[in-house]
Amino acid sequence: MITVENLHKSFDDAHILKGISTTFESGKTNLIIGQSGSGKTVFLKSLLGLHTPDQGIISYNDRPYDKMSVDERIGLRQEMGMVFQGSALFDSMTVEQNVMFPLRMFTSQSKEEMLERVNFVLKRVNLVDANKKLPAEISGGMQKRVAIARAIVNRPRYLFCDEPNSGLDPKTAIVIDNLISEITTEYGITTVINTHDMNSVMEIGEKIVFLRKGLKEWEGSNKEIFKTDNEAVTDFVYSSELFKKVRQMYIEERN
Repeated sequence: MITVENLHKSFDDAHILKGISTTFESGKTNLIIGQSGSGKTVFLKSLLGLHTPDQGIISYNDRPYDKMSVDERIGLRQEMGMVFQGSALFDSMTVEQNVMFPLRMFTSQSKEEMLERVNFVLKRVNLVDANKKLPAEISGGMQKRVAIARAIVNRPRYLFCDEPNSGLDPKTAIVIDNLISEITTEYGITTVINTHDMNSVMEIGEKIVFLRKGLKEWEGSNKEIFKTDNEAVTDFVYSSELFKKVRQMYIEERN
């Protein structure tokens, strides 16, 4: 679980985050949504410890970050997994080497132990027999699954995903959404996803935080988002004609 209390962050004269408070529960997919410039990326980087808040507290399983020693912060970083927007795989490394990288960096396991763990997570993301392939030799969807395997190989307590469906076709995006959701539930991970993908919101948004101009404008679940009367939320979520029709159908059924 990650708890955020009254979080503020500014850069020069730009006040980016303005008193955000929320809780991201373990075993659930927690989504951060909002328009470009709403503060989503700064918020995610603050949760990762890459930005130091000007004010406020971020706690990880009741451990306030600002009270941690240097060693405790290093330990926390090892409890985090990250799926980057462009997968961020090492082009010159094979799939196996990419996934093994965090184990080589943060553990003292033997080569055999690391390889056993790598093969386990590759099987979990449905990438059997891809070990020796280079990133350029596999599809974008497969690259994303490699990125997820690398993010979970060190058994993280916290998983962060930045636009995990970026560049993927709708069918592959659903596969990635389902995979992240399954892994989150299966391992009880606190998963936080920064996304623009409304399909992700509808499919796996167990907890959704909507940011607007650095403020938490709304929070709720993918079921509750259909019912909200918050105009800023509905304008953002139902910006396409398709989703406007979906919402109208829901309203008509409810009435």
